[in-house]
Amino acid sequence: MFRILNRSWTFLRTPAIRNLVIPTSIALFYSQKQTCYYKLWNESLKPLPGGDTFEMGLYLASQHELRQEVIQKRSNRLRTSSNSIIRQLKRLWFEVKDHLVEPIYTMLRFIEIFAIFAPVLICYPITFFGRRHKLDRDEVHILETSGSLIWYRLLRKALELAGPSFIKLGQWAGSRTDMFSPGLCHELSNLHSNSKPHSLKYSKQRICQSLDNQFEFDEIFDEFREKPLGVGAIAQVYMGKLSDKFIRSMQNQNTDFDGNDSDGWVAVKVIHPNCGKKINRDLKIMQFIANVIDELPTMVWLSLPAEVEQFSILMRLQLDLRIESLNLTRFNKNFENSLQTKFPRGFPQFSSREVLFEEYIHGFPMETFLQVKDKLRSTELCKKVSDLFIDAFLQMLILDDFIHADLHPGNVMIRFLKTDKYGTHVTSTEREHFSIVHKLRQLAHENNSDELVKELKYALQEYTPQICFIDAGLITELNKQNRINFIALFNALARFDGYQAGELMIERSRTPETAVDKELFAFKVEKLVTKVKKRTFTLGTVSIGDLLDQMLTMVRSHHVRMEGDFVSVVVAILLLEGIGRQLDPELDLFARFVSFFFIYGFH
Repeated sequence: MFRILNRSWTFLRTPAIRNLVIPTSIALFYSQKQTCYYKLWNESLKPLPGGDTFEMGLYLASQHELRQEVIQKRSNRLRTSSNSIIRQLKRLWFEVKDHLVEPIYTMLRFIEIFAIFAPVLICYPITFFGRRHKLDRDEVHILETSGSLIWYRLLRKALELAGPSFIKLGQWAGSRTDMFSPGLCHELSNLHSNSKPHSLKYSKQRICQSLDNQFEFDEIFDEFREKPLGVGAIAQVYMGKLSDKFIRSMQNQNTDFDGNDSDGWVAVKVIHPNCGKKINRDLKIMQFIANVIDELPTMVWLSLPAEVEQFSILMRLQLDLRIESLNLTRFNKNFENSLQTKFPRGFPQFSSREVLFEEYIHGFPMETFLQVKDKLRSTELCKKVSDLFIDAFLQMLILDDFIHADLHPGNVMIRFLKTDKYGTHVTSTEREHFSIVHKLRQLAHENNSDELVKELKYALQEYTPQICFIDAGLITELNKQNRINFIALFNALARFDGYQAGELMIERSRTPETAVDKELFAFKVEKLVTKVKKRTFTLGTVSIGDLLDQMLTMVRSHHVRMEGDFVSVVVAILLLEGIGRQLDPELDLFARFVSFFFIYGFH
């Protein structure tokens, strides 16, 4: 097994193992007596060397550990049986569950999905009818028939009805403008999880189990908000204040936990019951459908089986919350010398596969700030926020190669600090930070916009903004080869050599042989970059989002298969510019990229 895992990516690509999914009939639920498994979960996850990035190493380690837990659990159940006949019956039951019961559940789920999506497929011909409408998306004009717009809406509703896996699939597809039409991507960007919160009793049970059942729930928290802060497709989040008894116990166990973080307030994320089993069944079905579609000659260039494989990895990464905790640890390490950027501190010491403890950040939501920014009537104050936001992203991309992959406004907050005259030390207290944000949030909740704008102006003038990023479950990290390709492409664009950029995009794509009209594609990229060059030399601002959107449209029409990680970087840049331009309409992200690149260079 270890020899297989140490061969980078090979085990994911081979047909026999590519579709391997841990039998989902085996629930990862352990009784109070079997505490050894919780001790294993609370050990820090170490990335396996077979991964070509830090995140892939963690993924391989998590999946390997999951397999070992299943094997160990079954072995323990067999050992507890003294009678050989009972042992044989248990072995038989394991085989029946894996090869009969689980396939039946998967088939029933397939029938359910077919019933949901069949009407949508039958209605597909309506996309060819109706008047063409012009849609505006990030300054890019999209022409779609009225029939297409109706069908896209039907597809979105079906995805929401199909459950968490398909909601996540739709959100992922909505970011892939290199594969799907901009109109479809625009509609899928409106996908919302319709997940109902699971019971508080289940959450309490899981939280106690993540701590090896050493504490009663009331011993862990002094305060616990029973209503979830948010409910997602995979998990829901609570807020609580750790008790002094629990903090002392953690400190006595020689962990590096500091109970003074946010005065003991933590956010606790708990995965929904049976979520892993449902998602694994859905992934099997998606893989089957992708293999069928891949047999169509006109669909080969999409490489759908490989894309579903990549999507499966993204989904399973989110099913192990220790990975998110380790992502937070790495982000905090990368930004340890920055006062202007903050990530919540994760606590891997008492987080598990299904429960995440992290520092609770009490910040002012970026979403609310964007709603009232125009009333500030001060571009300078807005730039104080946008400059910090952009600098943080450029560090993630250019210096660290470790990028938050979900940078929408809901995952960004603002705090306000006082620093010394050199800007190197914080002179204000956590209580002061809390009181400023608390007052702003209260005014926003009361819809007292005039007073809110007044207090916000005061905070921006008298304090230093601090950008806070939350929800680091998914990150983008380029492996060595993709990093080399990205730097080569960026060099060509920085020199305004559009033709070479187009050639590089084809040569270093996943399947260069499927590209259509390669020379024409390179000429189109050259023409696009020339337009950017003219605007730059006439002192006009360049919308890098417009540039990348047009480039992805050309990629799709010429069947150029981009690596998923590369497209994730592009999507992150689009989100970044979307927020940045709302705060600073004169923002020239392209110029900021080039200047940052020449000052620091790619690491």
